[in-house]
Amino acid sequence: MMNSIVTPEAPATPLLRIRNLHCAFKSKARTVLFGPRSLIHAVNGVSFDIQAGEAFGVVGESGCGKSTTAKLVLNMARACEGSVQYRGQELTGLSDAAWKPLRRKLQYVFQDPLGALDPRMRVLDQVIEPLIIHQLHDRAQRRQLAEDLLHSVGLQSSHLGKYPHELSGGQRQRVVLARALILKPELLICDEPISALDVSIQAQIVNLLQQLRRDMGLTLLFISHDLSIVRHLCDRVAVMYLGQVVEMGPAHQLFSAPRHPYTQALISAIPKVEPGVPRERISLVGEPPSPADPPHGCRFHPRCRQATERCRQQSPELLSDRKNHAVACFEARIPLEEMA
Repeated sequence: MMNSIVTPEAPATPLLRIRNLHCAFKSKARTVLFGPRSLIHAVNGVSFDIQAGEAFGVVGESGCGKSTTAKLVLNMARACEGSVQYRGQELTGLSDAAWKPLRRKLQYVFQDPLGALDPRMRVLDQVIEPLIIHQLHDRAQRRQLAEDLLHSVGLQSSHLGKYPHELSGGQRQRVVLARALILKPELLICDEPISALDVSIQAQIVNLLQQLRRDMGLTLLFISHDLSIVRHLCDRVAVMYLGQVVEMGPAHQLFSAPRHPYTQALISAIPKVEPGVPRERISLVGEPPSPADPPHGCRFHPRCRQATERCRQQSPELLSDRKNHAVACFEARIPLEEMA
């Protein structure tokens, strides 16, 4: 059964609407010698909305499909099935020519800032380049806009003439942010943008994102495996496991009262700062199954301490309550009076 979501109608047309998104890749491994390559089901029936001005987080273990979901939004990976709509416009299947004006409104921040930057170009030139590609402004205006934006993300004039390898990791990530923001996008997709940085630098980048969101009215799709940062930054959160959303809701509800056993285990692993406060650490048994051969029924049942025979046979639907807190779990039943 596909991992659909049953929710009340949103009060307004969302900025981004994703419905029943599927994506599969052919693996390099073969099931038998000289036989066909197996399919890796990276994303399987993912659905969610993002409202304008919202910070929406997607979390989960490595390999759960969260980065693939982000790439599907910008056509950096091809969807096998499903719909991605931006302000009501369908994005799946668009030609490169039709995508070009949309690139100004939808920008991507990669995990590795050094890999995302051209090692042969100076910082200022890399931030100016998107304006040249989209034929915006004259030469003097481009330079002034790029300098102002680089200063606004915390870089000094002395950094602008340097090459990426001459900067620290945090400085490179600020350049990547400036390069993405120079076109004044509405949606900024951040794919693990701070995972390669030191903890102190991570805090600076997260605070910078919050400031930019306020100042520029940005909408964020924030991909991360670090729940403490997502809790601090995001308004709503979706938890993914093996290509499917297993829980989704307002951040304060999801972190204070998680319903899915997988979410409960993830949150129990967040370090606590209060000394002497007892907490239960939920340990998951085994490794996540292969997306090339997912288990029948609920995909989490081989590692779930609450699994029943029904979980082994049937796939739970993602159901929402009246507070827009959705969960896909037979054992985390929502009372009828709270159903949406």
